[in-house]
Amino acid sequence: MRPRPPINGRGIFSGTGLIITGLTATLLAMIFPIWSYADRSGTGVDVLNAETVSTGYGPLSGLDRDFITKVRLAGLWELPAGQQALQKGTTPAVRTAGQHLVEGHTFLDERVRDVAAKLGLELPNEPSVQQREWLATLDSAQGVEYDRQFANILRLAHGKVFSVVAQVRAGTRNSLVRALADDANTTVLDHITVLEATGYVDFDALAQDMAAGSTPPLNPSPAPPGPTLDPAPAVPATPTTAPSPTYTLPPAATSRPPDDPGNS
Repeated sequence: MRPRPPINGRGIFSGTGLIITGLTATLLAMIFPIWSYADRSGTGVDVLNAETVSTGYGPLSGLDRDFITKVRLAGLWELPAGQQALQKGTTPAVRTAGQHLVEGHTFLDERVRDVAAKLGLELPNEPSVQQREWLATLDSAQGVEYDRQFANILRLAHGKVFSVVAQVRAGTRNSLVRALADDANTTVLDHITVLEATGYVDFDALAQDMAAGSTPPLNPSPAPPGPTLDPAPAVPATPTTAPSPTYTLPPAATSRPPDDPGNS
């Protein structure tokens, strides 16, 4: 039999050191991504804090300001689209949907201009490029094809806006934005309902577009990054002829008076 080699203490400790070194390296590799992510700028909390400004109505975030601008932009193209549907729609249901668009966005436009003025925000006075393209598509359509285009373009756009309204309403810390989100939620849901009632909404195509993430995008906000001392006035988005009301939207929200112990 071959004699066993003598036990080398240095060899044992050397092997143990390699194992410890390997375990340490593995542990560091696992910890580093967590430390790196928590420390780097650009996380959700960092962005929220960087884009938030203080107002007399509560903190105003970048998402809040973007939402205010989106409400304004929606009215700048959906109100004229509603007016057009009153003239070009071939069925009573399409014309009713157009009437709701006109009334709803006349109401919301007044609300959003009031909120923007109180917060010192400047609003756009014309639709975005994408919104003008949608209007051009509706301009060129006639007859039943117009009805179909109107119902589906507007329904897709409202579906995207609906999720944004919910996100803002759930997270805003600004009382004016919260009240505006309530009004927008009521209006958008009403518009979704009457558009679907036309019978022209293609729900299969709608589901595919939503799943593929190809719903008409919300356009980048042209609003300034924060309140300004002298914002340019926003031109009211009003119909050429005041429509007769056919349904009721909630009145403009008013601030609640301070709690009075004597009233309890």
